[in-house]
Amino acid sequence: MNNQSPDILNIAKQVVRTESSALDKLQAQIGEEFINATEILLNCKGHVVVIGMGKSGHIGNKISATLASTGTPAFSVHPGEASHGDLGMITKNDVTICISNSGETEEVLNIIPIIKRMGISTIAITGNPKSTMAKIADVHLSIAVGEEACPLGLAPTTSTTTTLVLGDALAVTLLKLRGFTEEDFARSHPAGTLGKKLLLRIEDLMKKGDEVPKVMLGTNIQEALFEITKKGLGMTAIVDEEDIVHGIFTDGDLRRAFDNNLDLKNTQIETAATINPITINSNQLAVSAAQLMEKHNVHGLLVIDNNKLVGALNIHDLLKAGVV
Repeated sequence: MNNQSPDILNIAKQVVRTESSALDKLQAQIGEEFINATEILLNCKGHVVVIGMGKSGHIGNKISATLASTGTPAFSVHPGEASHGDLGMITKNDVTICISNSGETEEVLNIIPIIKRMGISTIAITGNPKSTMAKIADVHLSIAVGEEACPLGLAPTTSTTTTLVLGDALAVTLLKLRGFTEEDFARSHPAGTLGKKLLLRIEDLMKKGDEVPKVMLGTNIQEALFEITKKGLGMTAIVDEEDIVHGIFTDGDLRRAFDNNLDLKNTQIETAATINPITINSNQLAVSAAQLMEKHNVHGLLVIDNNKLVGALNIHDLLKAGVV
Protein backbone atom coordinates (compact mmCIF):
# COMPACT_ATOMS: atom_id res chain seq x y z
CA MET A 1 0.00 0.00 0.00
CA ASN A 2 1.26 3.47 -0.84
CA ASN A 3 0.79 6.60 1.26
CA GLN A 4 -2.46 7.46 -0.50
CA SER A 5 -4.10 4.08 0.05
CA PRO A 6 -5.87 4.97 3.34
CA ASP A 7 -7.34 8.09 1.72
CA ILE A 8 -8.54 6.06 -1.28
CA LEU A 9 -10.30 3.55 0.96
CA ASN A 10 -11.83 6.25 3.16
CA ILE A 11 -13.25 8.07 0.16
CA ALA A 12 -14.75 4.88 -1.26
CA LYS A 13 -16.26 3.85 2.08
CA GLN A 14 -17.72 7.31 2.61
CA VAL A 15 -19.51 7.08 -0.73
CA VAL A 16 -20.99 3.73 0.27
CA ARG A 17 -22.05 5.09 3.68
CA THR A 18 -23.68 8.14 2.12
CA GLU A 19 -25.65 6.13 -0.41
CA SER A 20 -26.55 3.44 2.12
CA SER A 21 -27.88 6.11 4.48
CA ALA A 22 -29.96 7.55 1.65
CA LEU A 23 -31.51 4.14 0.98
CA ASP A 24 -32.47 3.86 4.64
CA LYS A 25 -34.23 7.21 4.36
CA LEU A 26 -35.89 6.13 1.12
CA GLN A 27 -37.29 3.02 2.77
CA ALA A 28 -38.71 5.09 5.63
CA GLN A 29 -40.61 7.45 3.33
CA ILE A 30 -42.21 4.85 1.05
CA GLY A 31 -45.92 5.15 1.82
CA GLU A 32 -49.32 6.01 0.38
CA GLU A 33 -48.00 7.58 -2.80
CA PHE A 34 -46.10 4.37 -3.60
CA ILE A 35 -49.34 2.42 -3.23
CA ASN A 36 -51.09 4.87 -5.57
CA ALA A 37 -48.31 4.57 -8.15
CA THR A 38 -48.39 0.79 -7.95
CA GLU A 39 -52.16 0.69 -8.51
CA ILE A 40 -51.85 2.96 -11.55
CA LEU A 41 -49.14 0.73 -13.03
CA LEU A 42 -51.03 -2.44 -12.18
CA ASN A 43 -54.13 -1.19 -14.00
CA CYS A 44 -52.22 0.05 -17.05
CA LYS A 45 -53.73 -1.46 -20.24
CA GLY A 46 -50.83 -0.43 -22.44
CA HIS A 47 -47.14 0.18 -21.77
CA VAL A 48 -45.27 1.96 -19.02
CA VAL A 49 -43.24 4.69 -20.72
CA VAL A 50 -40.22 5.91 -18.74
CA ILE A 51 -38.92 9.38 -19.55
CA GLY A 52 -35.76 11.02 -18.24
CA MET A 53 -32.94 13.28 -19.40
CA GLY A 54 -29.21 12.75 -18.90
CA LYS A 55 -28.34 10.45 -16.00
CA SER A 56 -32.03 10.18 -15.16
CA GLY A 57 -32.55 8.87 -18.67
CA HIS A 58 -29.91 6.18 -18.16
CA ILE A 59 -31.59 5.11 -14.93
CA GLY A 60 -34.93 5.23 -16.72
CA ASN A 61 -33.61 2.80 -19.33
CA LYS A 62 -32.71 0.34 -16.57
CA ILE A 63 -36.08 0.76 -14.85
CA SER A 64 -38.03 0.17 -18.08
CA ALA A 65 -35.90 -2.89 -18.87
CA THR A 66 -36.52 -4.33 -15.39
CA LEU A 67 -40.25 -3.71 -15.65
CA ALA A 68 -40.41 -5.33 -19.08
CA SER A 69 -38.55 -8.45 -17.96
CA THR A 70 -40.72 -8.93 -14.88
CA GLY A 71 -44.18 -8.82 -16.38
CA THR A 72 -44.89 -5.11 -16.89
CA PRO A 73 -44.58 -4.10 -20.57
CA ALA A 74 -42.40 -1.00 -20.67
CA PHE A 75 -40.01 1.04 -22.76
CA SER A 76 -38.14 4.32 -22.39
CA VAL A 77 -38.39 7.47 -24.50
CA HIS A 78 -35.83 10.27 -24.74
CA PRO A 79 -37.66 13.52 -23.96
CA GLY A 80 -35.73 15.44 -26.62
CA GLU A 81 -36.68 12.93 -29.30
CA ALA A 82 -40.25 12.84 -27.97
CA SER A 83 -40.68 16.50 -28.92
CA HIS A 84 -39.61 15.66 -32.46
CA GLY A 85 -41.90 12.77 -33.26
CA ASP A 86 -41.37 10.04 -30.68
CA LEU A 87 -44.45 11.15 -28.75
CA GLY A 88 -46.29 9.10 -31.36
CA MET A 89 -45.00 6.01 -29.51
CA ILE A 90 -47.16 6.89 -26.51
CA THR A 91 -50.85 5.96 -26.58
CA LYS A 92 -53.84 6.75 -24.39
CA ASN A 93 -53.62 3.31 -22.75
CA ASP A 94 -50.11 3.95 -21.46
CA VAL A 95 -48.75 5.29 -18.18
CA THR A 96 -45.67 7.51 -17.97
CA ILE A 97 -42.97 7.63 -15.33
CA CYS A 98 -41.08 10.93 -15.55
CA ILE A 99 -37.74 11.16 -13.75
CA SER A 100 -35.90 14.34 -12.77
CA ASN A 101 -33.94 14.94 -9.57
CA SER A 102 -34.64 18.69 -9.69
CA GLY A 103 -38.18 18.23 -10.96
CA GLU A 104 -37.54 21.14 -13.31
CA THR A 105 -35.92 19.45 -16.32
CA GLU A 106 -37.19 21.52 -19.24
CA GLU A 107 -37.18 18.74 -21.84
CA VAL A 108 -39.43 16.59 -19.63
CA LEU A 109 -41.71 19.42 -18.50
CA ASN A 110 -42.33 20.41 -22.12
CA ILE A 111 -44.02 17.12 -22.94
CA ILE A 112 -45.99 16.45 -19.73
CA PRO A 113 -48.87 18.82 -20.67
CA ILE A 114 -49.25 17.01 -24.00
CA ILE A 115 -49.28 13.66 -22.22
CA LYS A 116 -51.88 14.88 -19.72
CA ARG A 117 -54.13 16.17 -22.53
CA MET A 118 -54.14 12.63 -23.87
CA GLY A 119 -55.54 11.49 -20.52
CA ILE A 120 -52.38 9.54 -19.67
CA SER A 121 -51.51 9.12 -15.99
CA THR A 122 -48.10 10.47 -15.00
CA ILE A 123 -45.93 9.31 -12.11
CA ALA A 124 -43.12 11.71 -11.26
CA ILE A 125 -39.94 10.69 -9.46
CA THR A 126 -38.06 13.74 -8.21
CA GLY A 127 -35.87 14.93 -5.39
CA ASN A 128 -37.97 18.05 -4.89
CA PRO A 129 -41.59 17.56 -3.70
CA LYS A 130 -42.26 21.28 -4.34
CA SER A 131 -41.03 21.17 -7.96
CA THR A 132 -43.17 21.82 -11.00
CA MET A 133 -43.04 18.18 -12.05
CA ALA A 134 -44.07 16.96 -8.61
CA LYS A 135 -47.06 19.30 -8.58
CA ILE A 136 -48.45 18.52 -12.04
CA ALA A 137 -48.01 14.74 -11.89
CA ASP A 138 -50.84 12.46 -10.81
CA VAL A 139 -48.53 10.79 -8.29
CA HIS A 140 -45.19 11.96 -6.94
CA LEU A 141 -42.54 9.63 -5.55
CA SER A 142 -39.84 11.48 -3.64
CA ILE A 143 -36.13 10.65 -3.72
CA ALA A 144 -35.27 13.67 -1.54
CA VAL A 145 -33.16 11.63 0.82
CA GLY A 146 -29.97 13.56 1.38
CA GLU A 147 -26.79 14.80 -0.23
CA GLU A 148 -25.07 13.47 -3.29
CA ALA A 149 -22.06 11.26 -2.62
CA CYS A 150 -20.09 13.52 -4.96
CA PRO A 151 -18.19 15.95 -2.67
CA LEU A 152 -18.95 18.76 -5.12
CA GLY A 153 -22.65 18.00 -4.82
CA LEU A 154 -22.85 18.04 -8.60
CA ALA A 155 -22.50 14.55 -10.11
CA PRO A 156 -25.71 12.51 -9.76
CA THR A 157 -24.73 9.69 -7.42
CA THR A 158 -27.00 9.23 -4.41
CA SER A 159 -29.99 10.51 -6.39
CA THR A 160 -29.49 8.03 -9.22
CA THR A 161 -28.97 5.17 -6.77
CA THR A 162 -32.19 5.91 -4.90
CA THR A 163 -34.09 6.29 -8.18
CA LEU A 164 -32.81 2.93 -9.37
CA VAL A 165 -33.78 1.23 -6.11
CA LEU A 166 -37.21 2.88 -6.17
CA GLY A 167 -37.68 1.53 -9.70
CA ASP A 168 -36.69 -1.94 -8.54
CA ALA A 169 -39.19 -1.66 -5.68
CA LEU A 170 -41.97 -0.86 -8.16
CA ALA A 171 -40.98 -3.68 -10.51
CA VAL A 172 -40.74 -6.33 -7.79
CA THR A 173 -43.99 -5.20 -6.15
CA LEU A 174 -45.77 -5.49 -9.50
CA LEU A 175 -44.13 -8.85 -10.15
CA LYS A 176 -45.54 -10.26 -6.93
CA LEU A 177 -48.98 -8.72 -7.37
CA ARG A 178 -49.22 -10.16 -10.89
CA GLY A 179 -48.20 -13.63 -9.70
CA PHE A 180 -45.25 -13.55 -12.11
CA THR A 181 -43.48 -16.94 -12.04
CA GLU A 182 -40.10 -18.39 -12.96
CA GLU A 183 -41.68 -19.77 -16.12
CA ASP A 184 -42.92 -16.29 -17.05
CA PHE A 185 -39.43 -14.91 -16.47
CA ALA A 186 -37.92 -17.66 -18.61
CA ARG A 187 -40.22 -16.80 -21.52
CA SER A 188 -38.81 -13.27 -21.62
CA HIS A 189 -35.24 -14.61 -21.24
CA PRO A 190 -35.17 -17.61 -23.61
CA ALA A 191 -31.45 -17.28 -24.28
CA GLY A 192 -30.51 -17.11 -20.61
CA THR A 193 -29.59 -20.01 -18.36
CA LEU A 194 -32.91 -19.92 -16.53
CA GLY A 195 -34.79 -19.77 -19.82
CA LYS A 196 -33.03 -22.87 -21.08
CA LYS A 197 -33.72 -24.72 -17.86
CA LEU A 198 -37.39 -23.84 -17.77
CA LEU A 199 -38.28 -23.88 -21.46
CA LEU A 200 -36.24 -26.63 -23.11
CA ARG A 201 -37.83 -30.05 -23.00
CA ILE A 202 -36.39 -33.50 -23.57
CA GLU A 203 -37.97 -33.69 -27.03
CA ASP A 204 -36.04 -30.54 -28.04
CA LEU A 205 -32.67 -32.18 -27.35
CA MET A 206 -33.07 -35.94 -27.71
CA LYS A 207 -31.81 -38.06 -30.58
CA LYS A 208 -34.70 -39.33 -32.68
CA GLY A 209 -35.38 -41.88 -35.40
CA ASP A 210 -32.29 -43.51 -36.86
CA GLU A 211 -30.07 -41.58 -34.44
CA VAL A 212 -31.39 -43.61 -31.49
CA PRO A 213 -29.15 -46.58 -30.64
CA LYS A 214 -31.16 -49.78 -30.26
CA VAL A 215 -30.78 -53.53 -30.77
CA MET A 216 -33.27 -56.38 -30.59
CA LEU A 217 -33.51 -58.89 -27.78
CA GLY A 218 -31.20 -61.80 -28.54
CA THR A 219 -28.54 -59.67 -30.25
CA ASN A 220 -25.02 -60.65 -29.25
CA ILE A 221 -22.77 -58.20 -27.45
CA GLN A 222 -20.42 -57.78 -30.41
CA GLU A 223 -23.24 -56.61 -32.69
CA ALA A 224 -24.46 -54.28 -29.97
CA LEU A 225 -21.00 -52.72 -29.83
CA PHE A 226 -21.25 -51.82 -33.52
CA GLU A 227 -24.53 -50.01 -32.79
CA ILE A 228 -23.03 -48.16 -29.80
CA THR A 229 -20.04 -47.06 -31.86
CA LYS A 230 -22.19 -46.01 -34.81
CA LYS A 231 -24.60 -43.85 -32.79
CA GLY A 232 -21.97 -42.36 -30.45
CA LEU A 233 -23.98 -42.12 -27.23
CA GLY A 234 -22.02 -44.71 -25.26
CA MET A 235 -25.09 -46.91 -24.88
CA THR A 236 -27.82 -48.78 -26.71
CA ALA A 237 -31.39 -49.66 -25.87
CA ILE A 238 -32.54 -53.28 -25.97
CA VAL A 239 -36.05 -53.56 -27.41
CA ASP A 240 -38.55 -56.08 -28.72
CA GLU A 241 -40.50 -55.99 -32.00
CA GLU A 242 -42.81 -53.28 -30.64
CA ASP A 243 -39.96 -51.04 -29.44
CA ILE A 244 -40.73 -51.81 -25.80
CA VAL A 245 -37.54 -51.27 -23.81
CA HIS A 246 -36.24 -54.30 -21.90
CA GLY A 247 -32.84 -52.97 -20.94
CA ILE A 248 -29.87 -50.77 -21.70
CA PHE A 249 -26.26 -51.69 -22.45
CA THR A 250 -23.67 -49.04 -21.62
CA ASP A 251 -19.91 -48.61 -21.56
CA GLY A 252 -20.05 -49.64 -17.91
CA ASP A 253 -21.84 -52.89 -18.81
CA LEU A 254 -19.16 -53.57 -21.41
CA ARG A 255 -16.37 -53.17 -18.84
CA ARG A 256 -18.15 -55.61 -16.56
CA ALA A 257 -18.52 -58.05 -19.48
CA PHE A 258 -14.77 -57.94 -20.02
CA ASP A 259 -14.15 -58.38 -16.29
CA ASN A 260 -16.35 -61.51 -16.38
CA ASN A 261 -14.56 -62.83 -19.50
CA LEU A 262 -17.82 -63.08 -21.46
CA ASP A 263 -17.71 -64.32 -25.05
CA LEU A 264 -18.86 -61.20 -26.91
CA LYS A 265 -19.83 -63.13 -30.05
CA ASN A 266 -21.89 -65.77 -28.31
CA THR A 267 -23.44 -63.90 -25.37
CA GLN A 268 -26.86 -62.35 -25.80
CA ILE A 269 -26.93 -58.67 -24.93
CA GLU A 270 -29.62 -58.95 -22.24
CA THR A 271 -27.36 -61.30 -20.27
CA ALA A 272 -24.91 -58.48 -19.58
CA ALA A 273 -27.26 -55.50 -19.80
CA THR A 274 -28.93 -53.36 -17.16
CA ILE A 275 -32.54 -54.47 -16.95
CA ASN A 276 -35.34 -51.98 -16.11
CA PRO A 277 -33.17 -48.93 -16.87
CA ILE A 278 -33.84 -45.37 -15.77
CA THR A 279 -35.94 -43.61 -18.41
CA ILE A 280 -37.61 -40.26 -18.93
CA ASN A 281 -40.59 -38.92 -20.92
CA SER A 282 -40.11 -36.63 -23.90
CA ASN A 283 -42.37 -33.88 -22.55
CA GLN A 284 -40.38 -33.41 -19.33
CA LEU A 285 -38.07 -30.45 -18.88
CA ALA A 286 -34.50 -30.96 -20.04
CA VAL A 287 -33.28 -29.92 -16.60
CA SER A 288 -35.15 -32.95 -15.20
CA ALA A 289 -32.86 -35.18 -17.25
CA ALA A 290 -29.82 -33.49 -15.72
CA GLN A 291 -31.20 -33.99 -12.22
CA LEU A 292 -32.00 -37.64 -12.95
CA MET A 293 -28.52 -38.30 -14.32
CA GLU A 294 -26.91 -36.71 -11.29
CA LYS A 295 -29.13 -38.60 -8.86
CA HIS A 296 -28.38 -42.01 -10.37
CA ASN A 297 -24.81 -41.24 -11.47
CA VAL A 298 -25.46 -42.05 -15.14
CA HIS A 299 -24.48 -40.16 -18.30
CA GLY A 300 -27.31 -41.12 -20.63
CA LEU A 301 -31.05 -41.76 -20.64
CA LEU A 302 -33.54 -43.53 -22.84
CA VAL A 303 -36.67 -41.55 -23.65
CA ILE A 304 -39.95 -43.45 -23.36
CA ASP A 305 -43.49 -42.44 -24.39
CA ASN A 306 -46.39 -44.86 -23.94
CA ASN A 307 -43.89 -47.53 -22.89
CA LYS A 308 -42.10 -47.32 -26.26
CA LEU A 309 -38.63 -46.04 -27.11
CA VAL A 310 -38.81 -42.65 -28.84
CA GLY A 311 -35.39 -41.14 -28.20
CA ALA A 312 -32.14 -41.01 -26.26
CA LEU A 313 -29.80 -38.36 -24.93
CA ASN A 314 -26.65 -38.06 -22.87
CA ILE A 315 -24.98 -35.48 -20.68
CA HIS A 316 -23.17 -33.94 -23.66
CA ASP A 317 -26.51 -33.01 -25.24
CA LEU A 318 -27.42 -31.13 -22.07
CA LEU A 319 -24.04 -29.43 -21.84
CA LYS A 320 -24.20 -28.35 -25.48
CA ALA A 321 -27.65 -26.84 -24.95
CA GLY A 322 -26.49 -24.94 -21.85
CA VAL A 323 -28.90 -26.74 -19.53
CA VAL A 324 -26.06 -27.74 -17.20
